[in-house]
Amino acid sequence: VQLQAFGGGLVQAGGSLRLSCAASGRAIITTTMGWFRQAPGKEREFVGGIRRMPRVTHYAGSVNGRFTISRDDSKNTVWLQMNSLKPEDTAVYYCAATPINPALSALGKTMNYDYWGQGTLVTVSS
Repeated sequence: VQLQAFGGGLVQAGGSLRLSCAASGRAIITTTMGWFRQAPGKEREFVGGIRRMPRVTHYAGSVNGRFTISRDDSKNTVWLQMNSLKPEDTAVYYCAATPINPALSALGKTMNYDYWGQGTLVTVSS
């Protein structure tokens, strides 16, 4: 699976952005999708994910209620809608995919994902 994340940019605090992750090489209907981010000098962290089956989502506490993941299998695309952005949301955002169907508690483990996009930079100014 090849993944390409795009849609990042510069936004003021309180604003919104929608990131897209376009997949090719494999239908995402057969994959669990995740979003991660990495801020400068920090480790990559889980943002949220959507399971292959059933289609349930799970989010990190820091973004729960502000970020929403959706997917359209017919378009082989997953989106990350980010609202009420904060300066601490500044990071490079990555989408990832795995053919397995991990438990919700395991969605945040990077080791569960086989495929990664190149990342897109989100900068939130105060």
